Amino acid sequence: MAKRDYYEVLGVSKSATADEIKKAYRKLALQYHPDRNPGDKAAEEKFKEAAEAYDVLSNEEKKARYDRFGHQGAAGGFGGGGYGGGGMNMDDIFSQFGDIFGDGSPFESFFGGGGGRGRSERGRGQRGSNLRVKVKLNLEEIANGAQKKIKVKKHITCDACTGIGAKDSSSYQTCNTCNGSGVVRKVTQTFLGQMATTSPCPTCEGEGKVITNKCTKCRGEGRVYGEEVVTIDIPAGVSEGIQLSMNGKGNAGVRGGYPGDLLINIEEVPHPELKREDNNVVYTLYLNFAEVALGTQVEVPTIGGSAKIKIPKGTQSGKLFRLQGKGIPSLQGYGKGDQIVEVQVFTPQDLTAEETALLEKLKNAKNFSPQAQKEKNKGFFDKFFH
Repeated sequence: MAKRDYYEVLGVSKSATADEIKKAYRKLALQYHPDRNPGDKAAEEKFKEAAEAYDVLSNEEKKARYDRFGHQGAAGGFGGGGYGGGGMNMDDIFSQFGDIFGDGSPFESFFGGGGGRGRSERGRGQRGSNLRVKVKLNLEEIANGAQKKIKVKKHITCDACTGIGAKDSSSYQTCNTCNGSGVVRKVTQTFLGQMATTSPCPTCEGEGKVITNKCTKCRGEGRVYGEEVVTIDIPAGVSEGIQLSMNGKGNAGVRGGYPGDLLINIEEVPHPELKREDNNVVYTLYLNFAEVALGTQVEVPTIGGSAKIKIPKGTQSGKLFRLQGKGIPSLQGYGKGDQIVEVQVFTPQDLTAEETALLEKLKNAKNFSPQAQKEKNKGFFDKFFH
């Protein structure tokens, strides 16, 4: 089934402010929260749908890609496996957005604080941070798509303790501050009466337990600094400034926390002869006067090859020829751009005596008079596509 428009999901306009987007998500999250709708699969799906929409529209970069490319742009990978932006599960939602209820608002009194609830239920540590890398692509790779393998230096899961941070599974004890709940509760008096709020336990950081015997390799963090070889599948049609994302390929989390994402920024390497303009590519073809006057056939470079084109006699400088389908494919899969060949007449600067004498004979000839030809054919100098 086709995804609904994210603005429609949250019930906001494209011009909505960040606060309006957040308020709209809060309203839906409260309405469809699993604690309010136990066992209701339809409500759960709406809860996930709202979280997915908020994930995109609350992030300036993701929102910009979504506004430009739609759901494929928001997914980062544009249909490729392993990229983020869709299919969020409940753990993802509570991990990323649980604190939307945790700012002292009345939402906490309904659900006991989103952030603490999610962490104590899962017993997982702090989420890892995102990483950002830059990948350079030439025009051929952009046109055809590419697979890149890069080494990423980052925090990786400790192999000695498998990420738990403890020497073994018995090296824990229940946190005395929160008695294993992972959260601490505070009751405050307001003009509306007493209001209970919860927040992650500061002693165990929401895990409900503390380590009594830490892993000697990672010193209790559950992660160490290392490197990983990451394979990135880049779709055809990307452009400078587009950012792709790979879920879970960022820094490992602390003590089993969810890993961050790997953000891939695309950088285009200029082609020596072809210039990109959106999904079209432009090639400037320099010909001498005799070639354009008499007509000729030439071979021009294309992306990954070459093509022959016929230059009719009398071709004017600035005339444009179109090679259909020789450009960049659309990122959204809607066809390909073209290659535009622009003819420019080369004017020599150094002439021999023989060449000078020959041109002196020709320059005053009737057929060499631009004004005479313009009167003969008013559209003679117009640029047009073949």
